[in-house]
Amino acid sequence: MITAPYGSWQSPITGASVTAAKMNLDSVVLDGSDTYWLESRPQEKGRMVIMRQDSQGNTSQVTPEGFNVRNRVHEYGGGAYTVWNGEIYFCNDNDQCIYHQSGNTVSLASPAVKGNSPTRRYADLVIDSHRRRLICVLEDHRSHSVGYAKSPDLEAVNSIASINLDNPEDLKVIMAGADFYASPVLSLDGKSLAWLSWNHPNMPWDGTVLVTARFQRDGALSVPRLVAGSMVESVFQPQWSPANVLYFVSDRTGWGNLYAWKDGVVRPLCPVSAEFGLPQWVFGQSTYGFGTECIVCAYTQGGIWHLASLDLVDGLIEIDLSITPEMEPYTEVSQLRVMGDRAVFIAASPVQNSDLVGLDLANGQLKVLKSQPLTVDIAYISQPQTIAFPTQNGQIAYAFYYPPHNPEFQAPVGTQPPLLVKSHGGPTSATSSQLSLKVQYWTSRGFAYVDVNYRGSSGYGRAYQEQLTSQWGIADVADCIAAAQYLVSKGLANPQQLAISGGSAGGYTTLCALTFHRVFQAGASHYGIGDLEALARDTHKFESRYLDKLVAAYPAEAQVYKDRSPINFPEQMACPTIFFQGLEDKVVPPNQAEAMVKALDDRLVPVAYMPFAGEQHGFRQAANMQRAIEGEFYFYSRVFGFQPADTIEPVVIKNMKVR
Repeated sequence: MITAPYGSWQSPITGASVTAAKMNLDSVVLDGSDTYWLESRPQEKGRMVIMRQDSQGNTSQVTPEGFNVRNRVHEYGGGAYTVWNGEIYFCNDNDQCIYHQSGNTVSLASPAVKGNSPTRRYADLVIDSHRRRLICVLEDHRSHSVGYAKSPDLEAVNSIASINLDNPEDLKVIMAGADFYASPVLSLDGKSLAWLSWNHPNMPWDGTVLVTARFQRDGALSVPRLVAGSMVESVFQPQWSPANVLYFVSDRTGWGNLYAWKDGVVRPLCPVSAEFGLPQWVFGQSTYGFGTECIVCAYTQGGIWHLASLDLVDGLIEIDLSITPEMEPYTEVSQLRVMGDRAVFIAASPVQNSDLVGLDLANGQLKVLKSQPLTVDIAYISQPQTIAFPTQNGQIAYAFYYPPHNPEFQAPVGTQPPLLVKSHGGPTSATSSQLSLKVQYWTSRGFAYVDVNYRGSSGYGRAYQEQLTSQWGIADVADCIAAAQYLVSKGLANPQQLAISGGSAGGYTTLCALTFHRVFQAGASHYGIGDLEALARDTHKFESRYLDKLVAAYPAEAQVYKDRSPINFPEQMACPTIFFQGLEDKVVPPNQAEAMVKALDDRLVPVAYMPFAGEQHGFRQAANMQRAIEGEFYFYSRVFGFQPADTIEPVVIKNMKVR
């Protein structure tokens, strides 16, 4: 074994291998005996394509060249395609129109784009075969249009719409009036529609309402009937059972549990301190479905996901998520779909990339339908340790800690590793235990890594999530600092080599930690937020009132925004920082990163800026993803004074003194 300083270990997990493993699986759809899903193509600038596997296991790509299956409703998209008897309807990223694919023939299935840019976006596509139409969520960005009043603040107008399958120009709004809509679901007899809606200033995890309405003869909806939800109750994934009973997930008890609604009565199915729901950042998420004899459901406890069957007699029965006895069980489950005697979902573990997995409900057997084999020796993988640690005001926060690990290297006796603290995005989101070669890139080179589920993260109950109310930039920052200090106190991190990194909302947490505290010696902001006022003024409709709850009402309490914006306190930020930014980002515009870079440069603080043309909010192009992780590692090597084992293209660091 070679003795070398932390950070300078040679690793087979390169920036290129991290990017090569970045093929995302998403959006599972079942149609008869066929299984469909989306795959990303990082080498094709992040293009998303629909894949199909038949009952014989034959797999093929069905999306033709020139199409990218992605929508931008709420900017984050989701629910971008559906399949009905082999007929595919999908949203195309370039023009945001819906297309119909029958075999190899593709034709327009929604109104054509007029002018130079898309003005209408679609999500959560549902086929209404009884009326030969497509039902979907419509987000209309036209300031004036037939049937709409002009929005006083020029916000997009959201609604539920129908599109005639035989005439793409025949689009009708069938439900409107709320600020947001999601999850339209058709009863199996075709007589009723249920959906979610919510209004400013709520986000969907704050409070939504679930309503249902009967169809009239002309296809219009009757007066909706409230099923569940309120300003303080969040409902997730309404779904009709084969018996036309409406099911849903609600957090009315403080935990997102399953409920059924029949004859006007709501009843809980299995009260438990676990989360069956997810924060609805994107459309088309699913955590349960109906088999022939039971409900199959996924839930999370303590940051780990489980799969179970549920019936009214035996209750919740956990399903073993090990493919073989020798295999580590999956700890992440998403996109669960169920039909008849089979279930299909996406699963991952700390030592396994995301797989597409099938479950035979008749015999309980799991089968990998689409595997992403590990491209590196498992001996180099650092496995996460779940930690709970004390934080601000006597509270407890959670994280996954990854120790530095490389079978070929050890550090000099008596030394401690540099620590990278990761603050996830959202902030109403959560990190996970699934294998990330991005994490392993760091640990295999000698970094300790801690992925923090700070207060406000989902998956730990509503009370934990609401601890971030009015405390964004305070509680999350305190928890990231507490995680670093906890590991330092255990002798697991070098107190002089602490770095913090985050993207989007995590970038804001990072910048606050670097500006208002003196704990970290370096940091990286990936498309992060430096100016809360600019975010409140400039961001898109979906998040335009998000900060009312996380920070304070705006503009009434503008001073709070000023006080928590790192951009307003450049004199307090003396920590070397690197910024990564997509130049087409509409969620966090580039001007925020550029203002922070200028402020640091003006004060002669070491700073680097890496802008990427053609990237939006989050990087999708392979070359850019590789350049970002290597650039961040290079930056820390200069700040902390270690020599990387790899040859990395240098990053221009302004005001950096030669060591």
